Amino acid sequence: MNEALEVKELYVSYQGDIVVENVSFSIEKGKIVGIIGPNGAGKSTLLKAMLDLIPNDKGHVRILGKDVDDARKLVAYVPQRSDIDWDFPITVLDVVVIGTYPALGMMKRPKKEQRDWALECLKKVGMEEFKNRQIGELSGGQQQRVFLARALAQKAEVFFLDEPFVGIDATSEEMIMLILQELRTEGKTILVVHHDLSKAEFYFDELILLKKSLIQYGEVQKVLEPAVISKAYMNHHLFLNRFGEVQSS
Repeated sequence: MNEALEVKELYVSYQGDIVVENVSFSIEKGKIVGIIGPNGAGKSTLLKAMLDLIPNDKGHVRILGKDVDDARKLVAYVPQRSDIDWDFPITVLDVVVIGTYPALGMMKRPKKEQRDWALECLKKVGMEEFKNRQIGELSGGQQQRVFLARALAQKAEVFFLDEPFVGIDATSEEMIMLILQELRTEGKTILVVHHDLSKAEFYFDELILLKKSLIQYGEVQKVLEPAVISKAYMNHHLFLNRFGEVQSS
């Protein structure tokens, strides 16, 4: 089986309003896929619904051929920075050690092996020197790199990242993207909620264009065609710059 993700007829509502409507798609293993669309399109809601972090009205999601509950150990999730309590008294290293918990099993505490692995993951994202800092003391880019290290510590097969590049520095963004590309080379599958259309062509293999319902899913160039992208951004000002990149203004 070469399918990493399968979503069928997914519906999600919030306080009686439909937020995600009849969304279906499947993603092959070893792809970096961006989820794009205007504000309020349901991008983050779709991501959370796929992970069963919020209830679905109806529909079905399978990850690596398994129901979500059976696939949790194979999945890593990096939430939006705004969803995290940065005042929580926990060190950078301990944040990453948490990523080893799914493999440990119930009631088992991490040992030296897990802490050594967590430190290796911190080194991979260039954050080992901050291992004893409280997580809230870091910059936005540093925090995002730590949470990517936590995801790496899980040794997952599928990665879900919700707006990972918002409010971070260019160096951190470049490093995160390089790591995601390495994961793809290893056969991992990555879904990224993303808002900057100008970088979509360079970051992703495929795009999911969403505006409550699925507008288009497929190769980046096809999704970014003006006739397609305008279906989602018809109330936004779009332009093509001299490189042919679609941007929002």
